[in-house]
Amino acid sequence: MPGSCRHCRAMKPDPNAIPDMRAVVGSHDIVFITLDTLRYDVAQQLFLDGELPVLGPHLPPGGWERRHSPASFTYAAHHAFFAGFLPTPAAPGRHARLFATAFRGSETTSAHTCVFQEESIVAGLSARGYRTICVGGVGFFNKLTALGRVLPAMFDESHWSPAMGVGQRRSAERQVALALQRLQEIRRAGGQRVFLFINVAAIHAPNRVHLPGSAADTVESHAAALRHVDAALAPLLAGCAAPGPAFVILCSDHGSAYGEDGYQGHRVAHETVWTVPYAHFFIEQQGASPP
Repeated sequence: MPGSCRHCRAMKPDPNAIPDMRAVVGSHDIVFITLDTLRYDVAQQLFLDGELPVLGPHLPPGGWERRHSPASFTYAAHHAFFAGFLPTPAAPGRHARLFATAFRGSETTSAHTCVFQEESIVAGLSARGYRTICVGGVGFFNKLTALGRVLPAMFDESHWSPAMGVGQRRSAERQVALALQRLQEIRRAGGQRVFLFINVAAIHAPNRVHLPGSAADTVESHAAALRHVDAALAPLLAGCAAPGPAFVILCSDHGSAYGEDGYQGHRVAHETVWTVPYAHFFIEQQGASPP
């Protein structure tokens, strides 16, 4: 079965609780994957239709968790993510965070939140001995301009090439291949813990390259791009158990409108943009238990 791995298993988290991230940090590799521009409704429908054979088994029984992004476009959303503000559960209440950077007055830091004194969770994990790696996708990670270097500069090392950018049909496979190569190299060099971040560009416009015969980006080509990404991520999730164990965060940074209420694209305050899919899970070696 695609996405299955006899060396690892996916742990289903309690959606009403967070794992003890103070125990996870230091004991697990941390893999953070943003599926750039992925809409919640499209992601959830593909799960319900059984069209996510790789990611589906790692999700809770009901599928993706419905959350709200802290921003409506990539640059702002990732600044929030790297400060510990991941997408917020789409329900009233104060929702505890996995990570936080210390500041007075935080109302979403719990006893299980890993709190860093550094300015970002990337810097915080580096200070805890992690090798922090960025595998870029969309333009805000391309390092071709001063703006495109801001987010990658947070990491110990960052990687990008045009072949891993938007509009490239095999971009996700290339990103996964590079990520696996770095994980294997670090393991051979002594097994330093890794914080691996991947910004998957394949779902971002123009995603019509994933739907043969499509002349324009549509909800259907958006869904086709996610099917492609689902298959492309299989080697990475299987490989996480080798240097593992790993804690995986998988989410979108924002969605995209395709004509709903007259809106197109993102960087607008619309339900299709603010509502994003989210999941986190453990990948453990056989016989290991999550914290």
